[in-house]
Amino acid sequence: MKIKKTIITAAILMAAVCLPAQNKSAGINISIWKDICTQPHDSTQTTYVNIGLLSTMNRLNGIGINALGSVIHGDMNGVQITGLANLAGGTMRGVQIAGISNISGDNTVGFSTAGLVNITGDGTRGVTIAGLTGIGGDNTSGVMISGFMNVTGNMASGVHFSGAANITGQSFNGMMTSGLLNVAGENMNGLQIAGIANITATKLNGMQIALCNYATKARGLQIGLVNYYREDMKGLQLGLVNANPNTRIQMMVYGGNATPANVGVRFKNQLFYTILGMGSMYQGLNDKFSMSASYRAGLSLPIYKGLSISSDLGYQHIEACDNKDEVIPRRLYALQARANLEYQFTKRFGVFATGGYGLTRFYNKSSNYDKGAIIEAGIILF
Repeated sequence: MKIKKTIITAAILMAAVCLPAQNKSAGINISIWKDICTQPHDSTQTTYVNIGLLSTMNRLNGIGINALGSVIHGDMNGVQITGLANLAGGTMRGVQIAGISNISGDNTVGFSTAGLVNITGDGTRGVTIAGLTGIGGDNTSGVMISGFMNVTGNMASGVHFSGAANITGQSFNGMMTSGLLNVAGENMNGLQIAGIANITATKLNGMQIALCNYATKARGLQIGLVNYYREDMKGLQLGLVNANPNTRIQMMVYGGNATPANVGVRFKNQLFYTILGMGSMYQGLNDKFSMSASYRAGLSLPIYKGLSISSDLGYQHIEACDNKDEVIPRRLYALQARANLEYQFTKRFGVFATGGYGLTRFYNKSSNYDKGAIIEAGIILF
């Protein structure tokens, strides 16, 4: 019985070795190395089944499984699995799985996943997943996921996720999400979400959400700590600082019954403005030193020549410092609403008066520490 099995196995192997010589359009490639295989590389051959350590083939229409690597000079249609790297010189249609990298010279159509890098020379349609970096060609559509960075050429569409950055050379249609940075070299149509910054070099049609957002022209919404557009905005900016080339950055010095000494910076656009402020000696505490930081956002309307009215809502964080005792906590916060009357004597100097109302509240419980009217006055510089 053992002798019969040995003879049958040997016959199968001999048939596999002889198969390429009999029919070059169909083949089984059992490969140890480039030239140690049952189907040596030939420009007319098509491989349907490939198993080996390291294989080189002309074309694969089927399945290839290799421990080290797989090199296909033409197209790959099917499944290509390797422990280290897959290379398809033409177009990959199907599935590529590699421990380190997948490379397609022309197009990737289907699913490609690698431990480190996916690279496509021309276009991608499907899903690519890389532990480190995904690199697409000029026309990429579908889903790209990478642990560090996704980079695509001229046009990209779909959904891109990365740990650090998504970069598209020209236009992107869809959603970009990254831990640090999203960049569209020209137009962005859709949604950008980043931990640090979103950049659209030409025109944004959609939404940006990050600490800092930039677009040359924008039609949509920017949400972040700092929002900036360079030429035109049709939409809304929501942030601590909303700016454009026409934004006036002004210094404010003022005092009142809530905090007697304050200094602030106002970022004023045609109608909307935001104010970042610092104050000291918050009233309602003891006589020892205290300090506060505030943020206000509002709307200003001109009345006549240099006269304007405005209103805003604000949040104020209060540090009690040495005033802390059994009754006064170390930190409080205040919610405030103000109405302001302002007159600009010159372009760089003005005065204002304020009336409003504020609630000073505890951070650790839902109740008020204090409440009352706000009266302030001050000057505006620059």
